[in-house]
Amino acid sequence: MKGFCKRMTLLIAMGVLLMMTVVEAADGSAELMIFHTNDMHSRVSNIDENGQTIGLAEMNAAVKAVKLKNPDTLWLDAGDTFHGMPRINISRGENMVLLLNETELDALSPGNHDYNYGTNHLKALSKRLKATILSANTVKKGTSKTIFKPYKIYKLANKIKVGVFGLTTPETAYKANPKNTESIDFLNPVEQAQQMVKELKGKCDVVVAVMHMGVDKSSEYTSERIAREAAGIDVIIDGHSHTELPEGMEVGNTLIAQTGAHGKQLGCVQVKIENHKIVSKEANLLYKEDVKNLAPIPDMAVKNALKDIETRNEKLLSEVVAHTDRELSGDRLLVRRYESELGNLTADAFRWCTGADIAVVHGGDIRTNLPAGDVTRGDIMAIFPFSNIIQVAEVNGKTVRDMLEHSVFGFPATFGGFLTPSGVTFSFDPTKPIGHRVSDILVGGKPLDDNKTYTLATTDFLLVGGDDYNMLNGQKIIANYDSCEEIFADYLNQVGMDGIEVGRIKLLKEVEIPEDELTKEAA
Repeated sequence: MKGFCKRMTLLIAMGVLLMMTVVEAADGSAELMIFHTNDMHSRVSNIDENGQTIGLAEMNAAVKAVKLKNPDTLWLDAGDTFHGMPRINISRGENMVLLLNETELDALSPGNHDYNYGTNHLKALSKRLKATILSANTVKKGTSKTIFKPYKIYKLANKIKVGVFGLTTPETAYKANPKNTESIDFLNPVEQAQQMVKELKGKCDVVVAVMHMGVDKSSEYTSERIAREAAGIDVIIDGHSHTELPEGMEVGNTLIAQTGAHGKQLGCVQVKIENHKIVSKEANLLYKEDVKNLAPIPDMAVKNALKDIETRNEKLLSEVVAHTDRELSGDRLLVRRYESELGNLTADAFRWCTGADIAVVHGGDIRTNLPAGDVTRGDIMAIFPFSNIIQVAEVNGKTVRDMLEHSVFGFPATFGGFLTPSGVTFSFDPTKPIGHRVSDILVGGKPLDDNKTYTLATTDFLLVGGDDYNMLNGQKIIANYDSCEEIFADYLNQVGMDGIEVGRIKLLKEVEIPEDELTKEAA
């Protein structure tokens, strides 16, 4: 209720602002407005996510309306922006640049999935993007030379200066395909944040960090840690963990803001400045109706650009490639923590196609639900948006055991590397020490032999060490197959959905889910 009241107060204040003419404040004083988004994953239409997505045209209309009346307004995005939905993936992110160039977006920090087309391609996209890509800790391999601008100082009205620097999670090195980032390094984000504070604090009235870092407990570097160890950041605009922070999170004197994901909320941070000093900071989330109240009519430039893109893509993406009897859930909180029917179906498809002893699919490769009825190419591409191919490697039993241990090391925290298997069953006890949780491993119904060689079918992403599966990197590849989406569609057509009931992974003891994970589930 408190968050609702704060949001209504914000909306009333914005409504008053929109009805007023621009009034100049005294030098050194301002009501700084920072709109923010994160982890949109190409959800840009108001019909995405079953109509829960606000829509890029709708967001832009609201930001533009406020910016027109209050020039002390910025829009920042915390990454995972250029990849995720077929309408964008099919153009390797080019269509997202076309859309963003019609918006008021000022700057963004790259997320791990923004590297899905490779570092060079992301750099090429950045040159065509009007907004500035910022990342102070992304450097050319073996050097200290940054790939993107580390920071930008915005000189706003009334002699207010806002310094914005960017950071990208080092997890990108394995949460994107490692081959895509082999030419760059991700420096320690805490140390880089400390340097940025030192660089900007004396020059700016407000220091803002826009970062794809997150608050997941399983991550070594989080926005909370950076706020604690790099004192002097006034506001952190965060992403990566898909966490809703309705009123932000205060860590020391730093306010951390994050919207959740998929454009379901538009974040807004208000910073009141008097005589070049910050006197208050507040964070709020605006939902679909809130944004509509600020700007009833969507921005036509963005809307027309999206219409043009959809028209070009429609013929290819609307082709029916399979049929299903029922819907299967690809919910992030399911497939990244538990065995799922959609995961089982996918792993079975991999094993069917390749004839491997074992097949596994990781939760991070499944991005949305499988609908009931006719399934289009666009539906399949939305589930498997990364165009990963399936490979078969020869691995010994010890490697299989290490792989399964890594899959459950962070349980019950969600983990993109959580595996759903085919051809293998196992039990695990999350109360036991990491590395000693898995037991009763059966391959084809027989106990795992650590010294035996097995064939393993999975994505090329995992077989180069993606999601920190270092034990798979360098294993002998004996066969290459088609992409996930092609194999999955063929399996649905030729085999169907029999035998996908859960029961391949047995959880021996229930454990309490951390509070931050419960917050995600409520989101």
